[in-house]
Amino acid sequence: MLADILQVGAGLIIGLIIGFFVARYFFKKQIEQNPPINEKMIEAMMSGMGRKPSQKQVRQIMQQMNRYK
Repeated sequence: MLADILQVGAGLIIGLIIGFFVARYFFKKQIEQNPPINEKMIEAMMSGMGRKPSQKQVRQIMQQMNRYK
């Protein structure tokens, strides 16, 4: 009885450890493929639309985007 409980507990702990490392791997892979947006990307996007953004506009857009993360 006690051995069964220890086996289940050990299985849960090992599963949590493996799950943590697998999730971390996939998260890092996703961040490499889709990096977060930075100020340079916003400037390039607005320039592509025919506008020259000021630094104030870029900061406002960054604040709006960070609010919805």
